[in-house]
Amino acid sequence: MKKIEAIIRKTKFDDVRDALLDADIEWFSYYDVRGIGKARQGRIYRGVVYDTSCIERTLLSIVVRDCNVEKTVNAVVSAAQTGEIGDGRIWVIPVEDAISIRTGKHGDETLYIPDDAK
Repeated sequence: MKKIEAIIRKTKFDDVRDALLDADIEWFSYYDVRGIGKARQGRIYRGVVYDTSCIERTLLSIVVRDCNVEKTVNAVVSAAQTGEIGDGRIWVIPVEDAISIRTGKHGDETLYIPDDAK
């Protein structure tokens, strides 16, 4: 199992959510976050200069089976990429174990419902 954490533009969240659902990734958490990036520049909007060093983003937290890592990362990249500075980052982190509180099951069985149980 792997945990995929992705920081994306808030404006791309709906596109990324739809891409994940299309890739059969049906469970993830997301949070509104603020952070400081590498770029230090001011943007001018209607004559007012805004500091863009502290920017609002969305953090996705997704735990997937090893066989779903590549398609999850590809879905996020394809939906979130604009080609401009500030598109975000993705981290893939190993997960040692997962436990279902309801059933007591361990491992990647906790991440999906078998077809015969639906």
